[in-house]
Amino acid sequence: MDNIKNIVFDFGGVIVDVSRTQAVKRFEEIGVDRADELLGVYKQDGIFLALEEGTLSRENFYAELRKPAGKNHITDEQIDYGWFGFILPIVQGRIDFLLELRKKYKLYLLSNTNPIIMGWARSSRFSPAGKPLDDYFDKLYLSYQLGVIKPDKRIFEKMIEDSGMNPAETLFVDDGQANIEAAAKLGFKTCRPKEGEDYRIFFNDKEATYW
Repeated sequence: MDNIKNIVFDFGGVIVDVSRTQAVKRFEEIGVDRADELLGVYKQDGIFLALEEGTLSRENFYAELRKPAGKNHITDEQIDYGWFGFILPIVQGRIDFLLELRKKYKLYLLSNTNPIIMGWARSSRFSPAGKPLDDYFDKLYLSYQLGVIKPDKRIFEKMIEDSGMNPAETLFVDDGQANIEAAAKLGFKTCRPKEGEDYRIFFNDKEATYW
């Protein structure tokens, strides 16, 4: 870590714990067809993917989700309820640790996400401490704003160009193997927590290795 100046974190599965199973169950509960096919942990499909790529607005996503016959009864609040099935309880200690890291490194977030999730995350409702996600990072790079999702190399290139970071001096932390491989090809040091593993162990363990 001696030559590392920046750390780029993924959001779901690293900063916050996620449950695809819970999200699928909620969407099925409100009457969304093929929820199990459309929802993924690392990448979505169909209109869910379009929302994360920024090619479909939040309002148009609501409308498209209701288009199948008999779905007009689904409310905006129910759709949001489905999306938030992904989010498990926030671990305050895990996000507080980011503030410690910021004393030594520049911290960035690079996430495949959507305006529904980020509307919550970028508000005081995000953390038990009442701080929004922005307070823990130097800058957030979000798929729906950049118009591209990981593991497409263009999302990394847009982040590099905007921030001025040198990939060789940057650690990329993500739980998706395809995302890790894409970052490594661009010269980033990488670290992949296993499912359910707390990212902090890599920074507290002097024997930890990065690749």
